[in-house]
Amino acid sequence: MMIYKTAEEIELMRQSALLVSKALTEVALFLKPGITTFSIDKMISEFIRDNQAIPSFLNYHGYPYSSCISVNDVVVHGFPGKNELKDGDIISVDIGVIRNGWHGDHAYTFAIGQPGKEVSELIQVTKESLYKGIEKAIAGNRIGDISFAIQEHTEKKYGYGVVRELVGHGLGRSLHEDPQVPNYGKRGSGPKLKEGLVLAIEPMINLGKRDVYTEEDGWTVRTKDGKPSVHFEHDICVQKGKADILSDYSIIEEAEQANPNLFSSHPVKLFDGGH
Repeated sequence: MMIYKTAEEIELMRQSALLVSKALTEVALFLKPGITTFSIDKMISEFIRDNQAIPSFLNYHGYPYSSCISVNDVVVHGFPGKNELKDGDIISVDIGVIRNGWHGDHAYTFAIGQPGKEVSELIQVTKESLYKGIEKAIAGNRIGDISFAIQEHTEKKYGYGVVRELVGHGLGRSLHEDPQVPNYGKRGSGPKLKEGLVLAIEPMINLGKRDVYTEEDGWTVRTKDGKPSVHFEHDICVQKGKADILSDYSIIEEAEQANPNLFSSHPVKLFDGGH
């Protein structure tokens, strides 16, 4: 069942989403070669709690950390650990918070130093595909319109692998609500979009083939061919004409550009009118 939010509830969700954006901004300032992903998770946990919120992911179905930090060929749900980041690594950081009873949940992929032309293009195209999907997240369209836009831009145009096993989702008082939002699909298919529906749209795109597997820990998802994967995620609310993006990449991008240790992907903006 899809749960539609009131204007007041959407503003509370915006606060939660923006707190995640601020946490990701802190990550952008913190990242450098030689630090461990565990130290990133510790910083994220402290930041969330310092801002009177709760980490959504911690103990969610037994997940043991406050964030998912996925490096290189890890698609999503990577466990923070003791391995040190090095030049050329790409790191997807996925964060969830509960604030005033409402969830925020989104992700951003960073690159340490120079990841190389192939990977830097994958980062840019995946980010672009997120906005292609958001442009279709308007009242009157269907879930399949979002899915098709992402797949068309990544798989059909560039030949990347679009992960099938993991999808975006509704968001609200629960971390995962209906509907599911696949990153592949047919135009005009799936549930109809109505005003007040909040979605976490999150393309997970592989440089190589789409096939993935889950490690023995039950969480860590990797590409089968060992090639890198990129993950971006925004929280949006369906509206007429143009989606309302509740999260904010601009502050993350500004911090990314200010950190000399990071490769900076180009900002992407929605076209006016949400077409």
